[in-house]
Amino acid sequence: MTGRQGPAYSRRALLGTGLGVGAAALTAAGSGTAGAVGRAPVTASPQRRAHAFLAAAMDAYPDHGTVRLAQSYTDQAGLFSTAFTYDNALAVLACLATGTRDGRSRATALGDALLYAQTHDPGYDDGRLRQAYNVGPYTFYDGSRQPDGFVRADGTANVGTQFGFTGTAVGDMAWAGIALSTLAGRTGEKRFLAGAVRIGEWIERVGRTDEPLGGYKFGVNGADEKLPFTSTEHNTDLIALFGRLARLTGDRVWRERRARAEAFVRKMWEPTGGFFYTGSNDGVTINKSPIPEDTQTWTRLALSSAAHARSVDWAARELAVLDTADRPNSTVPAGQSYEGVTFSSASLLANEDAPIADGQPKPDRNGVWFEGTAHLALALRDRRASGDESRARRLLASAERAQDLLGTDQTLGGSAAPVRSGIVSASSPLDTGFGFGYYPYRHTGATAWYLLAATRTNPLRV
Repeated sequence: MTGRQGPAYSRRALLGTGLGVGAAALTAAGSGTAGAVGRAPVTASPQRRAHAFLAAAMDAYPDHGTVRLAQSYTDQAGLFSTAFTYDNALAVLACLATGTRDGRSRATALGDALLYAQTHDPGYDDGRLRQAYNVGPYTFYDGSRQPDGFVRADGTANVGTQFGFTGTAVGDMAWAGIALSTLAGRTGEKRFLAGAVRIGEWIERVGRTDEPLGGYKFGVNGADEKLPFTSTEHNTDLIALFGRLARLTGDRVWRERRARAEAFVRKMWEPTGGFFYTGSNDGVTINKSPIPEDTQTWTRLALSSAAHARSVDWAARELAVLDTADRPNSTVPAGQSYEGVTFSSASLLANEDAPIADGQPKPDRNGVWFEGTAHLALALRDRRASGDESRARRLLASAERAQDLLGTDQTLGGSAAPVRSGIVSASSPLDTGFGFGYYPYRHTGATAWYLLAATRTNPLRV
């Protein structure tokens, strides 16, 4: 990528055994059956249909136990029954945001599944979660069978080894901790707070660094080797997690840890351009390219800083895209168009003449990243400057149009997803600039972020 200064890694990067951070990744006990929500009619509101998709993703393998996570992508993405920890943390928060009994029940069930994964890891008992899990059976590309649901026959959590999703990123852990601590505050159940505290302590042990830039490092790969990168996104997540733990436990140590994460984030601010850099590869030098969307909007949601409010404008202006059928490599049907933002500054410079990765399609520089578009809509609603609400509504309308028209005829666990439910991760194939792509497959994470933005729920605010 033009202007790229070496690796600049994202939470979504692969954390496979012995592979470090690679380029191949896209990035429950209790009640909560599909019920009426899972069969939401096409006349239902966009929010109700989005929740129906989350319900269907959670219930895709009814014959494989009640302890379950939600499948992250529809089957057509080729990741089979993969359930990313990050996506499921978002699903917890989005289900709670619906304000319904079914939403609360499902959030509780997903929270209990995260706790199950934490206490039934096949290799560790130190509070960690893995990048992803399998939640249903499938036959892998090499012909090998994966026969289990989320809980394997021996009682351990079914870690996503086939794709190498075996490492642990601080960002994934932080979001799981945010979800569990939110459940603790909402339900009063001590088990959720205990799980969130274990996550926080793991991050402190593994991630804390005394390097010049400070903050918390990336995490570990599948071989339990520490990774050298420090991410603005991760440390932004920790501002929220540690702040929640400080409030819920009353322990002042979490305030100190929150301050450490926040200090790193503030060092990433570029006052001339009005944006945040992505982080550091070595803890000493700031990596200045590519510049991602989420470090602009999540910092607003976590800090609510007037001094840094321009980062939202930077994302809205510099990462704006309009995807139409006549764009090179666009997969948008004729007569449709979608507006929003892309993943990073490098996405706008993607080589449209070459595949994103081996076996993948060529990218569309104007592909809309709907998860990031929802981040921006929520950040605008949170900031509430003149014109922000109208801009946010326009972005949400684009996501709702995508829910109606894109990713039709896709399936979850072999069964059709509810009609006009769930939002694709991208309007057309897009290159993130971080070594992986997003594609037009309906996605739990994008759908959850849409629900958070539509309900004005800020998951990063303490």
